Amino acid sequence: MTYGSYLGLEKILEAQHPLSEPEHHDEMLFIIQHQTTELWLKLALHELDSARRLLAEDQLRAALKRVARIKHIQEVMTQQWSVLATLTPSEYLQFRGSLASASGFQSVQYRAVEFALGNKNARMLAVFDSEPENHRMLEAELHRPSLYDEFLRHLARHGWEVPEDILTRDVTTAHVHDDRLVDLFETVYRDEQAHWSVYEACEELVDLEDNFQFWRFRHLRTVTRTIGRKTGTGGSSGVDFLKRALDLTFFPELYTVRTRLG
Repeated sequence: MTYGSYLGLEKILEAQHPLSEPEHHDEMLFIIQHQTTELWLKLALHELDSARRLLAEDQLRAALKRVARIKHIQEVMTQQWSVLATLTPSEYLQFRGSLASASGFQSVQYRAVEFALGNKNARMLAVFDSEPENHRMLEAELHRPSLYDEFLRHLARHGWEVPEDILTRDVTTAHVHDDRLVDLFETVYRDEQAHWSVYEACEELVDLEDNFQFWRFRHLRTVTRTIGRKTGTGGSSGVDFLKRALDLTFFPELYTVRTRLG
């Protein structure tokens, strides 16, 4: 066993294949940036899988350890955009055509992370109709309770009055804001010392969502800086599509409760 064989470096380091002719210097940056992002997404999914299993077993503190690691992963992914932002519009245009219809919109792992956090959208499965393995993976994630679902179920098992229709909802759809949950979390936030473990978990989830929004915003700014308002390579609306994503939220009641306090 060697360092390289343990890590599979031969495969990893030979997985960069620029397609521009003649090969453009900056295409290597573009490829490695997105490959490393996919590796971090794989780890984030690994941690989200574990966090949900631990919540289902009522191991809240262990689940929060997983969430803490995901937050650090998110920070690294956000910082990575600064590397890609060194790619100027004129440099990108010299190899953009090599991408053809390939787009980050087609990242199955990114979709799986969004599903795991609660942004379910069954229509996204159609993007992967020609990729059976990816389609099966994302479909399984669609039917699995999100991190928020498992957290609410954990609360219910520990005496919190989570409405039954929320606990038994169709998990293939995105969670919709419910004032009854705001009432629950208001109780937590008005006396955090008495409900410290739940309070801490709520704030960890807020951190997680904030980090995701920072990543989305940095993505938006990098795309704007590089291609302006052009249509995305996969046919998405580009900047406008990314702007709409900033309005999405995973844990809406944890933000609404802040308006009520004080």
